[in-house]
Amino acid sequence: MAHKLWEKNFEVNKEIERFTVGRDRELDLYLAQYDVLGSMAHITMLESIGLLEKDELKPLLAELRRIYDIAAAGQFTIDEGVEDVHSQVELMLTQRLGNMGKKIHSGRSRNDQVLVDLKLFTRHQLRNIVEAVKVLFDELQAKSEQYRHVLMPGYTHLQIAMPSSFGLWFGAHAESLADDMTFLLAAWRITNRNPLGSAAGYGSSFPLNRTLTTQLLGFDSMAYNAVYAQMGRGKTERNVAFALASVAATLSKLAFDACMFNSQNFSFVRLPKECTTGSSIMPHKKNPDVFELIRAKCNKLQGLPQQIMLIMNNLPTGYFRDLQIIKEVFLPAFDELADCLHMAAYIINRIEVNEHILDNPMYDPMFSVEEVNRLAAAGTPFRDAYKQVGLQIEAGTFHASHDIHHTHEGSIGNLCNEQIAQLMNDTLSQFTFKKVDEAEALLLKQCE
Repeated sequence: MAHKLWEKNFEVNKEIERFTVGRDRELDLYLAQYDVLGSMAHITMLESIGLLEKDELKPLLAELRRIYDIAAAGQFTIDEGVEDVHSQVELMLTQRLGNMGKKIHSGRSRNDQVLVDLKLFTRHQLRNIVEAVKVLFDELQAKSEQYRHVLMPGYTHLQIAMPSSFGLWFGAHAESLADDMTFLLAAWRITNRNPLGSAAGYGSSFPLNRTLTTQLLGFDSMAYNAVYAQMGRGKTERNVAFALASVAATLSKLAFDACMFNSQNFSFVRLPKECTTGSSIMPHKKNPDVFELIRAKCNKLQGLPQQIMLIMNNLPTGYFRDLQIIKEVFLPAFDELADCLHMAAYIINRIEVNEHILDNPMYDPMFSVEEVNRLAAAGTPFRDAYKQVGLQIEAGTFHASHDIHHTHEGSIGNLCNEQIAQLMNDTLSQFTFKKVDEAEALLLKQCE
């Protein structure tokens, strides 16, 4: 059985070990390749300050690159008796390189090691979410343009209210995603700061070069104060969770509308047959299960910030094992949200719109506001026009005109899709993806 990094002259009770390790051996597989990247940067820095010899750095980097490739291929495993990814990587180095492998931990603790792992993992996953949001945004904008002139009822209180359009409906969810992207940008900026070198939260007597590891890993800056770097554990996850929850809220509302509009009582849209499921006894059923599951999953994701807050609530400064539990709810959340985004984009691309909804006279009353406005524009006082049209509706003599002319910004006749696209693109341009790509590529190249 492998020795633990902290093990001395006694063994922990097996039940205590089971309870304290928890799901780390399972969840740390998410972090494996990022742990290796952090170690590459750390030992490069150690060599620069004289804590590793030049002839030690090269074989260590080469072996770390081998482990990185294993992790990137999804083949990394944690041996029985090894408690976490950090211990496994050091064990693998020691098995291949002997005492040389034991030197890599100088100047760091598992606390700041897991901090940098989580930062690297999170920024990678945030990028995946950003890209998936952009795909869905583009699909919604395309549908908004395609159906910009197709009218549909707008609702308040689930009562027929005023004319809307599919251009307006699709475009609304697109603009919501543009706002959500600002939350993702804030999450990226908080995430992309280097905690490595904070050790157990109080720095190190070694002359660590934290600026160098910040550059090597492509961070925008470092978390400067060593105590605050440790305080970022949980805070980063909470703030990222708020960004994920914001996207999830947009998706949930879109999914609810899609389910409702697809029902026979509305028949506003038709989902592709291949994207629906049937009933075991009702042969006519085409159920919107995908959007129902998106709704449920996204509602669950909206609870993520609260889960994280409750886990870390009322903790004083410093590291506590409580923070380990955050990984259980946080790490899988990205895949779940990304899956929902991909599914939504796939169906939106194929959704069909009913272009003849308003042929049904039951929707005529929603044109009452148009008639009130027409009378007011012709000189009738608004309140008198309102009463006149209201009495016509009550008497059953109101005749709706479907000829409407909305011109102001953000209305049926002026969707402002170009401006919304610009909002999205302006936010996207502020993500430092290129800098990260270049830094990671350079770090891996030096291992060759």
